[in-house]
Order: sequence, then C-alpha cells, then structure tokens
Amino acid sequence: MFKSLSNNYRQWRNYRSTVNELSRLTKRELDDLGINRADINFIARTHIG
Repeated sequence: MFKSLSNNYRQWRNYRSTVNELSRLTKRELDDLGINRADINFIARTHIG
C-alpha cells in the first residue's frame, strides 16, 4: 500500500513539475516545440513516469 501511495505521489509531482515548466514558456517557445498552451495538461498527463 505504501509503495502505491508513494508511486502516486511521485507521478503527481512529475505531472505538476511538467505543467509548471511548460506553463512558464512563452507562446513563441511553445510554438517552436509544436505545443499549444491548451495541450499542456494532456502532455503532462501522458509523459509522467
């Protein structure tokens, strides 16, 4: 049970970190990466590890 809780917390932290990092980028930087600001949450959810 603790492993599962620990794993969920780690995944949530990775998700929040990814969202925060991408949210700090300017529109031009996001465009260079081919990312739309509306896609940030989706990208963060699919790339947590």
